[in-house]
Amino acid sequence: MKKSSDDPLSRRERQAMEVLFRLGEATAGQVQEGLPDLPSYSATRALLGVLVDKGLAKVSKDAKQHVYAPAQSAKRAGKSALQRVMSTFFGGSPGNLVAHLLDPTERKLPPEELAKIKALLEAHEGRNRRP
Repeated sequence: MKKSSDDPLSRRERQAMEVLFRLGEATAGQVQEGLPDLPSYSATRALLGVLVDKGLAKVSKDAKQHVYAPAQSAKRAGKSALQRVMSTFFGGSPGNLVAHLLDPTERKLPPEELAKIKALLEAHEGRNRRP
């Protein structure tokens, strides 16, 4: 039974997805090699099976091996995850999320990051002004 892709990921599941996003597609052995604290091959196969069941990864058979790939792009998965974080912790408000990121008591952003954020806001504002 496929679970919703909105299910939270465990640390190990996130690590496996990071490997799949980085490689694009991979065998269980390649995913295993990309994981920290090298799990057993059978544990890696089980982990990939969970990701397939959750609808986050897809599997195909290539020659004699199963090949795994992300079910959606990293950008789309990131957007979905960010929406969940924003909804859960920031009342669904992008403003609250940005305010938290810019809170000087939390961290000091490097000038290049601030410049990037300003440029993105200006571009967004420009798009909103056009008829």
